[in-house]
Amino acid sequence: MGDMSALEPRVAALEDFYRQVQRERMQGIPLLNPALHVQAVGFQWSDEDAQVAEGVLITPWFMSLVRLPAQVQAHEGRVGRKQVRDFGCERFDFIGSWDAALGYHETCALFSPMGDFDSQERARDTARETLAQLRPQAPAQAPAAEPIPARRAFFLGRGRAPQP
Repeated sequence: MGDMSALEPRVAALEDFYRQVQRERMQGIPLLNPALHVQAVGFQWSDEDAQVAEGVLITPWFMSLVRLPAQVQAHEGRVGRKQVRDFGCERFDFIGSWDAALGYHETCALFSPMGDFDSQERARDTARETLAQLRPQAPAQAPAAEPIPARRAFFLGRGRAPQP
């Protein structure tokens, strides 16, 4: 696993970056959910790559899986490009992003916009439940207060109709 002392400042930098995006680029945008704020949930070093932290990022405009390298990295032409990555027990398409202070990181949208969430607690519970589904070897998390909205239940394979 990666250095645990390095994890906290990297995750704090991720939150700071998206708070800055909200302040500088998102003001007045109607899709912002005023009940929500930027929060990183469940970040830990990847089992596959100990130099990458993985977790869920909640913002007032999206919730995404995030892969965040342990060190600030150059974008190397990866911004906007899709990469299929392992995340827990599943594989997802991640899109590259970059900021000078934060460096290169990858996101995979779970929800956007965030209008279905009436509280930060519900968004956080959904993020934790998503991670529990993707990291089955992890200790059991407390169940979400409310079920995951239907779009993500389908995304996680629990909303498919039985085949005849």
